[in-house]
Amino acid sequence: MHSNKNNLLVLHEDNHIIIINKRAGDIVQGDKTGDKPLSDVVKEYIKEKYNKPGNVFLGTVHRLDRPTSGIVIFARTSKALERLNKMLRDKEIKKTYFAVVKGHLAKKTNTLTNFLKKNPKNNKSSAFPKEITGSKKAILHYKVVKELDNYSLLKIDLETGRHHQIRCQLSNIGHPIKGDLKYGFARSNKNGSIHLHARKIAFIHPVSKDEITVTAPLPKNDPIWDACN
Repeated sequence: MHSNKNNLLVLHEDNHIIIINKRAGDIVQGDKTGDKPLSDVVKEYIKEKYNKPGNVFLGTVHRLDRPTSGIVIFARTSKALERLNKMLRDKEIKKTYFAVVKGHLAKKTNTLTNFLKKNPKNNKSSAFPKEITGSKKAILHYKVVKELDNYSLLKIDLETGRHHQIRCQLSNIGHPIKGDLKYGFARSNKNGSIHLHARKIAFIHPVSKDEITVTAPLPKNDPIWDACN
């Protein structure tokens, strides 16, 4: 992993893809806040590093919520973007997250299955035990990796990628993510982050067909993340 003057944490880079360790607070793509998105920072980095004239192509393969940290994949060619989008749809990209949640869980490993419905007005999802109109099935698997005094560190493997899925499903079982006010945690983190980190990604490279596995280091200077290392 290397940093550069743009403060980008680059985890993997080749002619077709670039994988970044996103900091909490960065937005992946431009939104109504008008804040500079990570996609623009990555474009600038590529332009400078490879001395590229004109516009740099960069495709956003997937997003991470603004308060979340960790792995984000961008495509550097349209061919890679098309193939990665298809791989995402076909669930060929395996994503593992770390989450620090409130309290200790009765079941140390479990699969959570709910139907999630997004409310665009408050940008929030709700979990239901059965299918309702407009809901989508959401499945995740978790394992308790470490127990701290008041928290638990979970390793989470996603089977589906729904809006705020991990945040909503963990809150639904009474263990909201640390700092996640929107989903029921009592107080926010000072820096506006939540303790959810896209930790690891594994897939077959869309062009070279090599196996790619990338792990993102946990956020630094955070006593709770430090205790999880």
